[in-house]
Amino acid sequence: MPQINISDELFEQLTQYCNQSDNGPDDLLRGELLGFGGRDVKVAPGAIIRVPDKNAIGRNIFIGLYSYLNGPVTIEDDVLIGPHCALTAGHHKFDPATGSFSARTNADYDNSIVIGRGSWLAAGVTITAGVKIGKANLVCANAVVTKSTPDYAIMAGVPARQVGHIDPVTGDYHWFSKENGK
Repeated sequence: MPQINISDELFEQLTQYCNQSDNGPDDLLRGELLGFGGRDVKVAPGAIIRVPDKNAIGRNIFIGLYSYLNGPVTIEDDVLIGPHCALTAGHHKFDPATGSFSARTNADYDNSIVIGRGSWLAAGVTITAGVKIGKANLVCANAVVTKSTPDYAIMAGVPARQVGHIDPVTGDYHWFSKENGK
């Protein structure tokens, strides 16, 4: 790997900018530097975004502290992604010849992730390969979503299950109870 020669002062400034400047203008500038300019994409410090199609990231997006997006990920408009979220669209297949998960992809499996318009992924959410999050979903903190979700769903748990829904007219949350069978 080639050596990059920068001054200690510049290294310190870059480190501070990339990891400590958690504010609106710097978050917006990070989004612009990553190729999302003109779309109001804000990227908090420490976020890693490795998506093959920059145009798959919509408008008015916030990607939280230390979040990780990897692979074919589509984020529709008006989405909030909290801190420490992982959207990992990679897929590994077990290889009996090696006895490990050495194969990187499986052509028979759609590993893309879609986050529907107006959704909020709270802190620590994991979205696994192949999942489509419906429009205006609330995915509660630390949920692990392994299956696609309907529009206006409230999802929670490991693995995530629907625990309520959002009224699309009023925005009110309606939580399921044991009495209604959900």
